[in-house]
Amino acid sequence: MFRSVLTDRLQAAFTSAGIALPEGFKVTVELASDTRFGDYQSNAAMILAKQLKTNPRALAEQIKAAFSAEDLCSDVSIAGPGFLNFRISPAALSTKIQAVVQGAQCDVIQVTQPQTIVVDFSAPNIAKPMHVGHIRSTFIGDCLARVARFVGHKVITDNHVGDWGTQFGMIIHGWKTELDHKALKKDPIHELVRTYKLINAKTKEDESVLVLCKGELVKLQQGDEENLGIWKECVRLTLEQLEKVYGTLDIQFDHYLGESFYNDALAPLVEDLLARDIATISEGATVIFSDGQCDPKDDPFLVKEGDGWKPTPAIIRKSDGGFLYATTDLATIDYRVKEWKADEIWYVVGAPQQLHFRQVFATAHRMGHTTAMTHIAFGSILGPDGKMFKTRSGETVGLLEVIDEAIERARAAADEKDQGLTDSEKDEIAHIIGSGAVKYAELSQNRLTDYKFSWDKMLSLQGNTAPYLINAYVRTRSIFRKLEGSDVTLTADVVLTEPAEIALAVKLAQFAEATHDVLVDHRPNTLATYLYELANTYHSFYEACHVLNSQGTVRNTRLTLCEATSRVLKTGLGLLGIQTTERM
Repeated sequence: MFRSVLTDRLQAAFTSAGIALPEGFKVTVELASDTRFGDYQSNAAMILAKQLKTNPRALAEQIKAAFSAEDLCSDVSIAGPGFLNFRISPAALSTKIQAVVQGAQCDVIQVTQPQTIVVDFSAPNIAKPMHVGHIRSTFIGDCLARVARFVGHKVITDNHVGDWGTQFGMIIHGWKTELDHKALKKDPIHELVRTYKLINAKTKEDESVLVLCKGELVKLQQGDEENLGIWKECVRLTLEQLEKVYGTLDIQFDHYLGESFYNDALAPLVEDLLARDIATISEGATVIFSDGQCDPKDDPFLVKEGDGWKPTPAIIRKSDGGFLYATTDLATIDYRVKEWKADEIWYVVGAPQQLHFRQVFATAHRMGHTTAMTHIAFGSILGPDGKMFKTRSGETVGLLEVIDEAIERARAAADEKDQGLTDSEKDEIAHIIGSGAVKYAELSQNRLTDYKFSWDKMLSLQGNTAPYLINAYVRTRSIFRKLEGSDVTLTADVVLTEPAEIALAVKLAQFAEATHDVLVDHRPNTLATYLYELANTYHSFYEACHVLNSQGTVRNTRLTLCEATSRVLKTGLGLLGIQTTERM
C-alpha cells in the first residue's frame, strides 16, 4: 500500500534529518484532499513544528530534503504553511496495476498479526420474522466479517438468536389452545406470530390466562418433556425459515448458539461472581456495582445526578431467581474466550444497547478477560416521512418483504429494456440488482446515523447506488466481450501517460487502503465510498480514452486498466456482500 510505504519513508526522513520525535508522536500520511497538489499528503511537519515551536515550512523543507522517493514519487512538494504532498510516479503506478491484475486478492496485503475475531450479528428471535430492524445488524456484520477474513484474520460468525425467555410461556400456551396446524404447515412463522399476539392480548384482558402462561414457562424451564418438544419445534421451524432468508441474502454463519445454549452456565456464573466479590446482593437481586477504579464520567455503573453520582448497577439475577441478558452475555463471553480463543469480539447491535454493553464489557474485564470487546453501534432506518419505517397498518416491515419488493422492482425495470435476455436471465439479474440495492443502501451510510429508506434512490442507475456500481462493472466486461477470440495481453508494457489513465491507476491503487480502513472504526461505508469514486473515475477514463480503437502499448495499457477496474469492483462489491452480473 502506497500510504503505508510513504508513512515508513516519512518516518525515516525525520530520523535522517536528525529530528527527534516526541514520545507518542505519530507520523501519518493520508489521501490528498486536493489532488492538484498530489496523491497523498501529510501534516506531520505542521503538527510537530507547533510542538517544537519552530517554523513549520522550514521544518517541512528539512524533511523533504531527507525524504527518499526516487522509486516511488515523481514529485514531493510543500504547500501552504507546511503540508507535504506526494505524487506517485507513473512507473510505480504501472507496477501496482500489474500486481492488481495478477494477484488473487487485487494486491491487498494481509495483516501481519492475524486475530481470532468473533462477530456477533443479526440475532433474530425465535418464532418471530426478521424485519427491517434487522437490516443494519445483518448487513454491517456480514460485511465486517467478509473484510476481516479477506485481510487475513480468522473470523467466527455467531448468530446469537433469541431462543429463550418469557415469551415462550405465551407461545406454548397458544400452541396448545389456539394453534392452526394447517396454517403452521403453510407459513410457520406467520402462524406462530398470530398465535402469540392472540394470547398476549388475552393476558391483558384476563389475568388467569397470564397465570397459565407463566405456568407453561416454569414447566419449560424445569424440563417438561411436552413443553420442551414444543419449544424445540418452534426453534426448528424458525431456523428453517431463517436459512431461507440468509440464503436469499448470501449470508452464512458458523454457529447459531442462542440464549438457551448458555442456560446451564448462568447459575454457576452468578455464584462465581458473588464468591469473587464482583457481584453483591441488593434488595434480593444479584447486582454489580462500580468498583471505583475509573473516573466517574467513564464509569458505566454510575450516572450523573445533580452534583453527585448515582449508582446504576447491572442486574444479573432478579430477586425471583430469573436471569437477564447481561447474565447470558457474560456466559457467552466466557465461552467464546475459552472455547474459541477469541482475541476480539464484535457485537453489531443498535445504539440503544450502549450502556448494556459498557456494563457487560466492564464486568468481563473484572472477571479477568483481556479479550478486546467492541460494541459496533448503528442508528435507525426511517421511512420517507422521517419516522420509523412501518407498513401503512403500523406493523414492522418484514426483511424478506423488503428484499422481494426490491427484486420485483428490479425485474420490472429489466422488462422495460430490450436487451435480448431470457426470462431466467432477467430473474437472475433482478435478484442481484434488487438484493444488492438494499444492501448497498445500508452499507453506503455512516452506521451511526439514521437514514431514510427510498426505493427510487436505491434502485437508480445514477448516483451512489448498487445498480450504478454494478453497471460500471458491466461496462468493463462489455469491452472484453467485444474482444472474444482475440489475443489479449494484459500484464506487459503498461505505460501511463494520459491524465485520465493516471487518475484511474491512482484510484485503483487505493483499494487495499480502503479495504483495511473499513476495520479501523468498523465502517463499511468507507469501502462503499471508495467503490463509488472508482466507478466515477472509470467512467471519466472511459469517456476520455478510447480503448478498442487504440493500438499497441496504449491499447494494452487501457485494457489492463479496464481489467483491474473490473477485478476491484467485483472484489469490493463482494466484500459488501453484493454479487455482480456480466449484463444488465
